[in-house]
Amino acid sequence: MNRNFITLVAALLFASVHLADAQQPGKIFRIGFLDNSTAVDSRFRLEAFWQELRKLGWIEGKNITIEYRFAEGKNDRLPELAVELVRLKVDLIVVTAIPAALAAKSATATTPIVMTSVADPVGAGLVASLARPGGNLTGLSGLAFQLNTKRLEILKDVVPKLAVVGLLLLPSPTMVRDLEMKEFRAAAAALKLKLEELETQLDAKDLESAFRTAKQRQVKAIMTSANPRFLGERKRIVGLAGKHSLPAIYFQKEFVDEGGLMSYGTDYEDMFRKAAHYVDNILKGAKPADLPVQQATKFEFIVNLKSAKQIGLTMPVRVLERANQVIR
Repeated sequence: MNRNFITLVAALLFASVHLADAQQPGKIFRIGFLDNSTAVDSRFRLEAFWQELRKLGWIEGKNITIEYRFAEGKNDRLPELAVELVRLKVDLIVVTAIPAALAAKSATATTPIVMTSVADPVGAGLVASLARPGGNLTGLSGLAFQLNTKRLEILKDVVPKLAVVGLLLLPSPTMVRDLEMKEFRAAAAALKLKLEELETQLDAKDLESAFRTAKQRQVKAIMTSANPRFLGERKRIVGLAGKHSLPAIYFQKEFVDEGGLMSYGTDYEDMFRKAAHYVDNILKGAKPADLPVQQATKFEFIVNLKSAKQIGLTMPVRVLERANQVIR
């Protein structure tokens, strides 16, 4: 198990003993947590999740326990991990992105499943509708794909006379990628932008090659798809964008933490806090089919002026006025 994750869990356990136990002694509920990424990448969201659970009276080791399973960017591991959680007879499974949700849904039709931030649960076939999800799955929709339109708009506002945007994509099209690309292409057309689709693996050589190709194709700004696997290579991607003087906007604030220019996306910590309420309701007897899926309502736009200066970009005042956070 990842040492950082062990440290996180230990800290949460230490903090929990100082809180009053609002639940009566009795059954210790066991829930599973299935995530595409790593324990390190999920740590802040998990902290928000646990903080909210504790407010609701759930204390690790006293009335609830969690089995964590991280695919570490290898989506092909998700079905096996989901089946493993079902075999453990967990009372509920918490999932993050679409691949984890699909794996859990395939593994069980009876165990309740709570989504923390799935981009398009209806389009992915996970729920019948947001208002009436049906089945054993409910939770939160993060709108990651729909926000690509907003990201392109921001790039157009930031880069004078922007005409060509590069989009980093992972190869091997999937249903998830098809859903996202439908949004991307429609948004680019509406904004009169040419979208250069740059397929790349996540190794250093391929990423460097993708950025060289972007420059050859007259790309003047760059993005990645909202695939969580890009998160693990954020430092390298941010470095290459700076090296090639390409303004970039990312789907999560962690890229800006590594020196990226901008990010616009869902406030995932808020989503995880709301997911804790779904867990609370279901463990107290509510049925997933009766709990409507909520869409994200809080978004974060972060701008790094240090990075703008490094690539010789002047950030328009009107853009800075819209930012939730400006790093100077």
